[in-house]
Amino acid sequence: MQASPQGANALEHLSPVWFVPVMGWCGLAQAWLRASDSGEGLTTLLATLAGAVALTIFLVVSVLSLVRWSQYPSAVAMDMQHPVRHPFIATIPISIMLLASLGVAIFWNASESLNNGLRLVWAGGSLLEIAATLWVTARWLQAKEAGGPSWNAITPILFIPVVGNALAPLAGLTIGLEPWAMAQFGLGLFLWPVMQTLLVVRWVHVGPLPPRMMPALFIMVVPPSIVGLDLLQMGVALPWIWCMWGLAGFFLALALTQIATLRSLPFGMPHWGMSFPLAAFTILTLRLAFLSDCGWLVLPGYALLAITTTLVLWLSFATLKGLQSGALLSPEAG
Repeated sequence: MQASPQGANALEHLSPVWFVPVMGWCGLAQAWLRASDSGEGLTTLLATLAGAVALTIFLVVSVLSLVRWSQYPSAVAMDMQHPVRHPFIATIPISIMLLASLGVAIFWNASESLNNGLRLVWAGGSLLEIAATLWVTARWLQAKEAGGPSWNAITPILFIPVVGNALAPLAGLTIGLEPWAMAQFGLGLFLWPVMQTLLVVRWVHVGPLPPRMMPALFIMVVPPSIVGLDLLQMGVALPWIWCMWGLAGFFLALALTQIATLRSLPFGMPHWGMSFPLAAFTILTLRLAFLSDCGWLVLPGYALLAITTTLVLWLSFATLKGLQSGALLSPEAG
């Protein structure tokens, strides 16, 4: 991004939603990592490459976000105060946790110093995620006139802080922080049904989401997918994991009923909201596919992997094209 008036103005609109591509690429990396029951060979290479893309995006967006914070503090404050978009602040610590979790999945026990570094990064992201969740939920205690919740502001975006807490056991159990990870998991497990209930009530009282927010419907797929992966990590009985898989599949089918609306929308950063949810469901499907008596899921799992890969590549291409044309990083595009 050049130091020109146009570039400077674009930087002003670099909201935290730009960390969502990090989540999408991390999800794709984990999906490729689970594409083989051996976890070796080409799938690990592709997962590592996808993880490198995610890390690059994270570093670039983080640096630009720091510049934006120093040059446009009022714009950052507006993001924090926005009644609908403020939960996107949680995408920053979630990105850190996902990158650390991917590092644990690929490089754990390569060396003790690397183990300690991954543990430190994960712990930092986890603490920031808890802080972000506390900050978002504390707004609910405020009066509506003081920035508290309204029914119009109840959207699937509120699931984002939930997702970050539910992620904790995936790496936390491996790195030896089980009490911490499970305590954080409990927070996510509590908030998920609360958010889902509020969203259903919102639909009854206010009606459907605005068309531009329809991609956010996919976010409902994430909590049951991640909880299913957590339960697998904990060694919980398989029927409970199937419950989560079925629920995630239903929410995915529900979101896909709005595909006509999605296809009619001009591309924008909200479209990235489809990436991580689809990747999370793909990961859970592939994990189940390689268990005994679940072989019938192998072909659907690979089909989901192909769709997820195509989607993330298309979103990346469309984002680069949008940046080149100037359609993104505007007051409306975020």
